[in-house]
Amino acid sequence: MRKVVLYTLLSLDGVAESPEQFLFDFDEVMDEHLARVIGSQDVVLLGRRMHDEWAKFWPSSDIEPFAGFINSVQKYVATSTPLTADWTNTSPIDGDVLDFVRELKARSGGDIGVHGSIELAQGLLAADLIDELELVVGPCLAGRGRRLFVVDELHSLELVRSVQSPSGSVLLTYRVRPAG
Repeated sequence: MRKVVLYTLLSLDGVAESPEQFLFDFDEVMDEHLARVIGSQDVVLLGRRMHDEWAKFWPSSDIEPFAGFINSVQKYVATSTPLTADWTNTSPIDGDVLDFVRELKARSGGDIGVHGSIELAQGLLAADLIDELELVVGPCLAGRGRRLFVVDELHSLELVRSVQSPSGSVLLTYRVRPAG
């Protein structure tokens, strides 16, 4: 079965919204970490807001290793309205998002990435559909903004890897342990 891997950028106080406002120094270690994460992904799930923001930025970007990846990978968007931006390999999710993700996990293939997309990530985590967390925690306190982890129940995690980057960020890989 495929893994659903959530990759996100956070402040130390857990803010995930608008990381460009608090995470300024993306260094070589962070680039290598991102390349490792996306190297095993062949599908990406995005929320509607993230899709709309990224569809304006990434098609003309040359910021690697992400631009080449996100522009060519198959992207599925959780949305209740038709997509208006034209972005290569992008399709809306038809029907229930959780059922779609369960069915996608059952297919053969590489990892399924979730990038940004706070509301989608929260829903997948609540439904026990996230298998791994790849977190980049910046050396700052953002104070305001939407937080990624707003949970109603305990989620047990197993630390798989931790690395400090030269710019002071901490790169964390956690495996989500099954509930129960």
